[in-house]
Amino acid sequence: MTKKIGVLTGGGDCPGLNAVIRAVVKTAMIKYGYEVVGFRDGYRGLVLDDYLEFKPGDVSGILDKGGTILGTSNRDNPFKFKVEENGNTVYKDMSDRVIENVKKHEIDCMVLIGGDGTLTSARDFSNKGLNVVGVPKTIDNDLSATDTTFGFMTAVETATDAIDKLHSTAESHHRVMILEVMGRYAGWIALEAGIAGGADVILIPEIPYDINKVAQKVIERKNQGKSFSIVVVAEGAKSLDGEMIVSKVVKDSPDPIRLGGIGNAVAERIEKLTGIETRVTVLGHLQRGGRPVPFDRILSTRYGVAAVEMVHEGKYGRMVSLQGNHITSVPLEAAVGKLKTVAPEGELVKIAKSIGLSFGD
Repeated sequence: MTKKIGVLTGGGDCPGLNAVIRAVVKTAMIKYGYEVVGFRDGYRGLVLDDYLEFKPGDVSGILDKGGTILGTSNRDNPFKFKVEENGNTVYKDMSDRVIENVKKHEIDCMVLIGGDGTLTSARDFSNKGLNVVGVPKTIDNDLSATDTTFGFMTAVETATDAIDKLHSTAESHHRVMILEVMGRYAGWIALEAGIAGGADVILIPEIPYDINKVAQKVIERKNQGKSFSIVVVAEGAKSLDGEMIVSKVVKDSPDPIRLGGIGNAVAERIEKLTGIETRVTVLGHLQRGGRPVPFDRILSTRYGVAAVEMVHEGKYGRMVSLQGNHITSVPLEAAVGKLKTVAPEGELVKIAKSIGLSFGD
């Protein structure tokens, strides 16, 4: 019996999204003869019925491309959707319209690709009776129900490459170089890139830092004849007596807090305490863009294929998950609501400390 699958990408963009779309379309069409409908710009396309009907050639040549050919949005919660009425902005529950649009297209199941926000809505739609399958995506690697999210390893690669480049200029000018990376509540990018790039200090949200201990590490290196230091700081890092630094608040966003500025705050204090010139590089959205590394291309493909297999087997209301090196699935209820954060006493932190890295604690 021919089925029709709907697919969308929600939340922030991420390397590997196109690889998932490609795997979903190819598996559905080649293996099972299913039809695939893509909705543009995340849940917005599902609310407004903005769609395209995939043809096999539509996914040719996109495996290595960053971003998403469907577009995405992290502002359009279908359960609290922004609309204009009589010149006023109001928020409405448009979930029933979403279900109507899915029925209109005779879609058997929606494959929803995204992070915590997208998958929370996926769970809510599942509770309303819509057939859904989730695919975990976030460069922060902070979804608790899967070992790894696609896009994370590419972000780590980008951050590591930046650290490598900062080393040479830091050493040449005898400076402290600070690299600010993404990671609001989870410091996985900072931790893994910091270890891989040979940083001297790593500051993450899970371990509040003492700026005096950070400065002490820099001075110790100088006394050992090492005239430069590399500090990697996650955007959500905070001092023992401080809070996360908020750069702005976006009022019409489901997630209004925008972090930024921690790198400059740390740099100012380090320079004052050590007398060593300190510079900051904010990596920002470079971490989201570019070609996915081979690991993410393969993981994305595995996730996309598994999602279609779940549709074929009628395993709805679940999210594809990587456990060890095995692809399985978990209920959407277990996939959201709890972030996977760095354990302060975990293996990677202990390894980093064993080779002399400081976390400012």
